[in-house]
Amino acid sequence: MNVIWRNCICRLRQGKVPHRCQSGVHPVAPLGSRILTDPAKVFEHNMWDHMQWSKEEEDAARKKVEENSATRVAPEEQVKFESDANKYWDTFYQTHKNKFFKNRNWLLREFPEILPVNQNTKEKVGESSWDQVRSSISRTQGTETHCQESFVSPEPGSRGRSAPNPDLEEYSKGPGKTEPFPGSNATFRILEVGCGAGNSVFPILNTLQNIPGSFLYCCDFASEAVELVKSHESYSEAQCSAFIHDVCDDGLAYPFPDGILDVVLLVFVLSSIHPDRALFI
Repeated sequence: MNVIWRNCICRLRQGKVPHRCQSGVHPVAPLGSRILTDPAKVFEHNMWDHMQWSKEEEDAARKKVEENSATRVAPEEQVKFESDANKYWDTFYQTHKNKFFKNRNWLLREFPEILPVNQNTKEKVGESSWDQVRSSISRTQGTETHCQESFVSPEPGSRGRSAPNPDLEEYSKGPGKTEPFPGSNATFRILEVGCGAGNSVFPILNTLQNIPGSFLYCCDFASEAVELVKSHESYSEAQCSAFIHDVCDDGLAYPFPDGILDVVLLVFVLSSIHPDRALFI
């Protein structure tokens, strides 16, 4: 089992086996029905159906691939880029701040199962100014779902206060623990690994603010990225905890106990990790 998977899975709620495709919630616009007719709306979804390239576009893409393949990184440079990856990302965020990547406003439209779905949640989220999320959460019938690098505990329809967790109590009341951990009073918790400058964090927080008892953890191995998240005007320690963490380091501790998470997100994370660092065993 992959160490990264093991690290994430052990922090989901105990007794709940995570399933990647288990929600009955439909995306607002299911795959197969997304036809781009207005170029101004190109960023409303993260993908569109039946897009045809012109001959000129295809030739230009092939040329870019050939140019990219013609430049190879020397083996010693590969080692440097891998070992000092967090430093390079720090430099990247020092230069570009939070202006490089677009917010993933499509995330909850594509994966509404990330959020708890029950009547109370639908009423709260229905008050949100994010019309697309409101529509997404209100559609709770059906069996289709879409998969990404996320783990969701398989009871999205029932999110009352969970039974006491012995590990959680030990974490907050054990030796030397005089203060509860961030989000200790929450009943629904999400962790995003590789949060960057918060391009998923803040679209999610925009909705979680209407869901009582929810809390978002987010981490990145680049300290500059974490500071960008913490300095954002929408960041609130009452509902979010951003921290520095390298998910490839099996020995690093998390600021919360095992068995308390409902959802773990790794958006464009696993594909960026070298297989040797993923520690497949």
